[in-house]
Amino acid sequence: MADKQQATTDDQTAAKAAATKASTAKADVKDAASDQAKAKVAPQMTAEEATALKKRADDFEDKYLRAEAEVQNMQTRFQKEQATLIKYDGQQLAKDVLPVIDNLERALSVEAADEAGTQLKKGVQMTYDHLEDALKRNHVTEIVAEGQKFDPTQHQAVQSVPVEDGQEADTVVKVLQKGYLLKDRVLRPAMVIVAQ
Repeated sequence: MADKQQATTDDQTAAKAAATKASTAKADVKDAASDQAKAKVAPQMTAEEATALKKRADDFEDKYLRAEAEVQNMQTRFQKEQATLIKYDGQQLAKDVLPVIDNLERALSVEAADEAGTQLKKGVQMTYDHLEDALKRNHVTEIVAEGQKFDPTQHQAVQSVPVEDGQEADTVVKVLQKGYLLKDRVLRPAMVIVAQ
């Protein structure tokens, strides 16, 4: 009986081994068929397709590089604009103060006839000096014009006169209104008379 059970167990083991081999063989056949199907579905890329893909990749790279350069240009432009704004901060205030300086100079050009006028003129002079000092501390300077060669970037000619003895042509003879610079930028050109 033990031999019968032994034989039955051996038969069962052999049957299981045969079934496992059969299923493994079926799986290998399925895998081989699947690989063949994939090979048929995804054929090799042609030279034209490869060229087209390369061109497309080059186009994307070119667009990326151009966009990156544009961003860098924008950042540089922004930094320059920021530096200019900081450099010329207060330009409008300085322009608005220039007529006050002109009026104070006119007031100082009038002669005082009595003690009260002299005291008033002294007060105007102190105001003028403080205002002029404040402008200089903020880099607002007067354009030197009289006796200088006419410069259209800094002078505005409102009249011309014939050249007299000792004068050169295109020279500023008289300043009618002072001009001012803020650092290296002209706030107001000097109004001048030029010898021609």
